[in-house]
Amino acid sequence: MHELTLAQIARGLADKTFSSEELTGALLARIAEHDGRLNSFISVTAERALAQARAADARRASGETGALLGAPVAHKDLFCTHGVRTTCASRMLENFEAPYNATVVEKLDAAGMVTLGKTNMDEFAMGSASENSHFGPVKNPWNLEHVPGGSSGGSAAAVAARLLPASTGTDTGGSIRQPAAFTNLTGLKPTYGRVSRWGMIAYASSLDQGGPLARTAEDCALLLQGMAGFDPKDSTSIDEPVPDFSAGLNTSLEGLSIGVPKEYFSPGLDPRIGDAVQATVAELQKLGARVVDISLPNLGHAIPAYYVIAPAEASSNLSRFDGVRFGYRCEHPADLTDLYKRSRGEGFGAEVQRRIMVGTYALSAGYYDAYYVKAQQVRRLIKNDFMAAFEQVDVILGPTTPNPAWKIGAKSADPVAAYLEDFYTITANMAGLPGLSMPAGFVDGLPVGVQLLAPYFQEGRLLNVAHRYQQVTDWHRRSPEGF
Repeated sequence: MHELTLAQIARGLADKTFSSEELTGALLARIAEHDGRLNSFISVTAERALAQARAADARRASGETGALLGAPVAHKDLFCTHGVRTTCASRMLENFEAPYNATVVEKLDAAGMVTLGKTNMDEFAMGSASENSHFGPVKNPWNLEHVPGGSSGGSAAAVAARLLPASTGTDTGGSIRQPAAFTNLTGLKPTYGRVSRWGMIAYASSLDQGGPLARTAEDCALLLQGMAGFDPKDSTSIDEPVPDFSAGLNTSLEGLSIGVPKEYFSPGLDPRIGDAVQATVAELQKLGARVVDISLPNLGHAIPAYYVIAPAEASSNLSRFDGVRFGYRCEHPADLTDLYKRSRGEGFGAEVQRRIMVGTYALSAGYYDAYYVKAQQVRRLIKNDFMAAFEQVDVILGPTTPNPAWKIGAKSADPVAAYLEDFYTITANMAGLPGLSMPAGFVDGLPVGVQLLAPYFQEGRLLNVAHRYQQVTDWHRRSPEGF
């Protein structure tokens, strides 16, 4: 059963080929057998999962239907889950049990999904490799010496290793799409505001967005359907109708215009990934799409602007973790200042501390205009580039990452090198656009992905293109040896 996609599971449950309890038991056994090698889970909620599975079976027996009813899922460990540890992979929240459910968790629970556990990640979602975790690094099932990408690396590794069919992740600068590329998955970052951020512990509030990770675009459509929707509890949630994402998957690509920015093919791109991009373009042309050369002139400014804005927002968001109200508290503080300093110094890891320091500096009185305000102006220029591009094309296509997954520890001494791996993904977050990564080949035995971007609230268009591509290719069907 572990080889089944989410769509196949939905059909099997509807046909009573197997029960949710049988499926849940089988997947929990796989997690127990294999996750010791991957470290993809922080918490496995076996008893809770089996209880949810029995409840889902009872709902089906009473005549209730639904694609997600009884299907398994895991949540990135920054979605608050009532009664379950929500750690953000940090010592700061190592023993924190959320007193409420995030809206995403609430919606998927209501749909009848079975939560198998909470997945490992970069601490407070800060990283590109899922190495910055208090609970140890996540390993890529395609090669256990390599990273799975970050910060949603635990979610990605678990799905890629067939421990479950789909999981939730979050994307602040590529943290769904980059792990999807590194582990041969489909990952979707929705339009900013499409999925509620209520109960999703914040890193950078104007950039964070929850979304699905799965093996196929069809599965992402099913999971996004359950996650999306307006939430009055989230002031950044947008009251936009949620379409039936599955209904448009088989729409013809005849006449679809695909923009390929010339700036994407820079010297920093592994030429073998560039070849995978061109091969993807050729397949989409066979399906009726046409290619248009476009330009995103401000792309080169994206990384410096992002790494001012994101740390600045992180500095503000993480100021609440002070050792007073909840979270880690140092022992025997001498006074209030000592409590603050040692609780934060001992509770946060090195990368989180680095970003807090950068962000605090950028927001300080003498540098706010020079750094934070200027970065926001650049952000607007990047958005304007996309708006101009989408007047010419329906979607934009390019690499998801400039390189395949690197070895664990290879970039630990040089954080800027890891930041540069976000070159192609962060612009979607800066502009608030939807983006999707889909499997497109292998380099040195490691998966690589191709990224699609679309105008606001056009997630269905991205899913349609990816699904049609996956109907004529088999990259997404390949699984890592040993899993």
